[in-house]
Amino acid sequence: MTKKLYLPLLMVLVVVFSSCNKKLGELSSEYFTTSPQVLEAIAGKVPVTINGKFPEKYFKKKAVIEVTPVLKWNGGQAVGQSAEFQGEKVEGNDQVINYKMGGNFTMRTVFDYVPEMAQSELYLEFKAKVGNKTVAIPAVKIADGVIATSEMVEVTIGSANPALGEDAFQRIVKEQYEKRIMFLINQSNIRPQEMKIAKEFEAEAGVVNETFNKQITSIDVDTWSSPDGGYELNEKLSANRQKASMGVLEKGLKKEKVEAPIDAKYTAQDWEGFQELVANSNLQDKDVILRVLSMYLDPATREQEIKNMAAIYEELANSILPQLRRSRLTLNYDIIGKSDEEILSMAFSDPGGLNVEELLYAATLTNDKGQQETIYSKVTELFPSDYRGKNNLGVLAYENGKVEQAKSYFKQAEKIQGTPEVYNNLGLVALAQGDNVEAAQYLGKAAGAKPLNETLGNLYITQGEYDKAVTAFGNTATNSAVLAQILAADYNKANTTLNNIADKDAYTYYLNAVLGARTNNANMVNENLKQAIALNPELAKKAAIDLEFAKMFNNATFVGIVGPKN
Repeated sequence: MTKKLYLPLLMVLVVVFSSCNKKLGELSSEYFTTSPQVLEAIAGKVPVTINGKFPEKYFKKKAVIEVTPVLKWNGGQAVGQSAEFQGEKVEGNDQVINYKMGGNFTMRTVFDYVPEMAQSELYLEFKAKVGNKTVAIPAVKIADGVIATSEMVEVTIGSANPALGEDAFQRIVKEQYEKRIMFLINQSNIRPQEMKIAKEFEAEAGVVNETFNKQITSIDVDTWSSPDGGYELNEKLSANRQKASMGVLEKGLKKEKVEAPIDAKYTAQDWEGFQELVANSNLQDKDVILRVLSMYLDPATREQEIKNMAAIYEELANSILPQLRRSRLTLNYDIIGKSDEEILSMAFSDPGGLNVEELLYAATLTNDKGQQETIYSKVTELFPSDYRGKNNLGVLAYENGKVEQAKSYFKQAEKIQGTPEVYNNLGLVALAQGDNVEAAQYLGKAAGAKPLNETLGNLYITQGEYDKAVTAFGNTATNSAVLAQILAADYNKANTTLNNIADKDAYTYYLNAVLGARTNNANMVNENLKQAIALNPELAKKAAIDLEFAKMFNNATFVGIVGPKN
């Protein structure tokens, strides 16, 4: 009897335990998808959207399941935002999953990026209860991560262009010297006191002509009559005044041994000069006069209308009209500066003999960074109130990778004068040091700095605004511009920009390889990685685990170039 009961009882127990084990089982990775499929860092974060499904007849009516995304790597993990789901017979406010039909869900989470995530895997972990009993559900791997191409801005920003405090040097400076010969009403003869003025002009022309670094280009003689007395009379009068002025001038220039082209012209009635003098005068009725000038264009009508205002006309005849009876003599000449050879030589042998613009210009005549540093140091010594010396020393430090030293120079420049160039550079330093908030504050005061758009482009990359970064960079050919274009999937423009970069470095070639991977060009990947690693062997380790090249991990040529994964 005992044996007869043993076998049925054993079968019942097996059925009971089997039934308990099947209450909640393992979930397949096929039930889950992620967007993006491979996790990617954006603005220092790793965002992911998870779409999941509980299959039919899986979610027990009294079950509660907590789902937690966990990004795991060798030696660490990051835990994301959990979500809870409940069965049909559970009282609560979480999403209900139907037992018979199953149910879909969506959850979003964001991880703070760390470099170790380059070799990581995204899992879903589960905590489940059915009634009061805890049930184990194995974790499920649902994605790989993390593509961290956006984080390359930390190195590409090093090749960004700071704003130089530029010189205002002009080798040829155009100058003028002017004198006026005044005439009495209805006269064209040059009076003795006016003859003295003419002689002063001629003497100055002689001095300029004899000065080694000055060269006369031309002399202008412009003659006018006041707009009273009728057009025919004034035209004849202006012509005679010009003739008299030219006679005196030519004789004097000959005596001074000055040979220069003379451009002479006369104006019969100087209505333009009349209007300007009236507008700038303190005449009580000047608005009335200006209104007459605007109402009537015919010279005779204008003159008659003004003469009709007897009181006004008398004041004009005394204070305004005499100033219009004149010849203006203008000496046009160039001041020719030192040659490039002289300026560069003096920058080292006699810097005190140069003005600040010449000394700053001297730094542009050499590509030797050491010489440039010497020159800018002299600028700070000889012209301590000019911010450009400190600013430009900061530019050299930044270009040499000495970011903290550059910051110190830029801060010193700011104390002298806060200019758009200085604020652009302080913003660039803040970006290089990872402080986007401070960078944005500085760049808000940098309007007008030449490389501002480029600096803003780098800021937009760090903020994950790739389209705005592409627009800001425009046609700038730098590694950061290429990075923005790749991240914005503007691959044609990225290719053009890469070809236009003059001084390619290891990261230029690495970005070219990334572009090759994204456009499925294996040869482009391998050839550019070869050059990148030749310039910077450390990039081999990066490439070996970079998920940008995931499709190449089994490519023999690729493995031969970068080596196996560590």
